[in-house]
Amino acid sequence: MDASVMFLDCPEYLDAQGAARCGLPAEVEDRYTVESTDGPLESARIRCPRGHFFNGPLESLTWERSAQPAGEDSSPSPSTGSASARPIPRAGTARPRHRW
Repeated sequence: MDASVMFLDCPEYLDAQGAARCGLPAEVEDRYTVESTDGPLESARIRCPRGHFFNGPLESLTWERSAQPAGEDSSPSPSTGSASARPIPRAGTARPRHRW
């Protein structure tokens, strides 16, 4: 029996602009492989303490930490004088929703 626990950062968007992410540690509840035309995809079911849950390929459940998790201060940095960079959604792209 494997007693190790794996966590991913919760990818849930917390605002309509797609600038703020939940970012809490989401526990991997189940891991499985899905067959596709490009070969097998490693997939997982995750859930964070706020109740956000996702189910899908690991590639779609991971995200770059360029967006600030909710609750972090976005005030200008004293050393640089500018606000933290936030990703700007591309026109015509929908934000991913993996709630099934």
